[in-house]
Amino acid sequence: MLIGPWTGFDPWTLLLVAVLFVVAESISTSVMADVKAGISPSSAVSLAAVVLVGPVGAAVVGFSSCLALRKQELVKRAFNGAQFALAAYAAGHVYVLCGGVVGELVQDDFPEVVLPYLAAVLAHSAVNSLLVGTLMWTLGAVPRKGPGRFHWRPLAAAELSSLGYQMLGLAIAAVWGGVGIIAPLLVLLPLFIARWTFAQQADEARAHEATLATLCQAVETKDYYTRGHCMRVAEGAAMIARELGMSAERVQKIRYAGMLHDIGKLGVPTKVLQKTGRLTDEEYAAIKLHPTRGYEIVREISFLDEALAGIRHHHERLDGRGYPMGLVGMEIPESARIISVADVFDCLTSTRSYRKAWSVEAAIAELRKCAGTQFDPRMVEALVRAVEREGWETPDVTEPPGNCFGSSRRSIAVSLPGAAPEEGPADGAEKETATAPAPGTTVPAEPVTGRQDG
Repeated sequence: MLIGPWTGFDPWTLLLVAVLFVVAESISTSVMADVKAGISPSSAVSLAAVVLVGPVGAAVVGFSSCLALRKQELVKRAFNGAQFALAAYAAGHVYVLCGGVVGELVQDDFPEVVLPYLAAVLAHSAVNSLLVGTLMWTLGAVPRKGPGRFHWRPLAAAELSSLGYQMLGLAIAAVWGGVGIIAPLLVLLPLFIARWTFAQQADEARAHEATLATLCQAVETKDYYTRGHCMRVAEGAAMIARELGMSAERVQKIRYAGMLHDIGKLGVPTKVLQKTGRLTDEEYAAIKLHPTRGYEIVREISFLDEALAGIRHHHERLDGRGYPMGLVGMEIPESARIISVADVFDCLTSTRSYRKAWSVEAAIAELRKCAGTQFDPRMVEALVRAVEREGWETPDVTEPPGNCFGSSRRSIAVSLPGAAPEEGPADGAEKETATAPAPGTTVPAEPVTGRQDG
């Protein structure tokens, strides 16, 4: 800003645009709750400033972000001000270099001014993304996906949402000469209303999330060893869905299915869920009812939509030997095939009362072994790619209450969830045989799977 030049624009216009920018910047819309990031109508004003007052004036307008009416620490205000100033300054120079006219626009300036303005928008987005992305990566707000890489989707979502506001800057500049400071109000007032509506929808989505999380906790209080299981399955299912290129809306629905896939266990006696020995036929029959019971519990919740199929059929197998309906191959809904893989993966990598957790590598090897018979190979490989890129946070190892792992077991024969009855009972927590150890018997340190392909 000190470099200048401080000529070529109206100081009164600069002041009015700066005041408007501060007001707009004081109103934000959250788009990424996990990293507390958002967008605001100020980006439209910033791009309008590029047209009305040029590069230096736009930088001054952007730096006025420091005066935004928010509860922020000084360092955050300084960063935001510098970020907006640099992005607007770069956009202003691109606009001028591409032949854009600085000042109030007239009819003769159109349509020639559109292309320089589009170039300015792209420059503004590029600089803004670089600065915000570097900050988020440095602070660890966006998880890295591997050496030198990080998860770019949240940043892209925020920037794409902001592009809509930025394009309105040209409309503000176009009508500024006729109505002055009222121009932004005419353009942005409908957006303020839309922003309020969006905020209400976001609040509703958070309420849905909290409600489903409470239901998950209700299930997990019945089984000490599955605490956190539902949320981890939800995250694993979302990772698979994203890897398959599904839309954000479908990813969210499948995530809901992961959260609620075991909700039917509320109808299963606690003593059956926590039993460490072999299940009787009656007990196993009660376990097999939990997908259907879960579907019946939540089927009236309209926003679940596709998640209902995932809840009802997540114990089906490709070879038709699953339950509750014995569906075969692609008859099984896609959401259910995703949940099945995520469910078993978390079971294997979690500690249970009868065994310690498998390593991620061993669990992946087991999933691949069962691909084509129990699991959809496409879903398995999608999970493998996602885990290799983003990692997998295994739950903390929990010592079983009152005893040690396997202290009352001689042999371990795990059956994966969804296995047929003759392979041994399975309910999503891998029930297994329990017999008293013979004197001097050493309990295996690692579980050994039984037949998974029948």
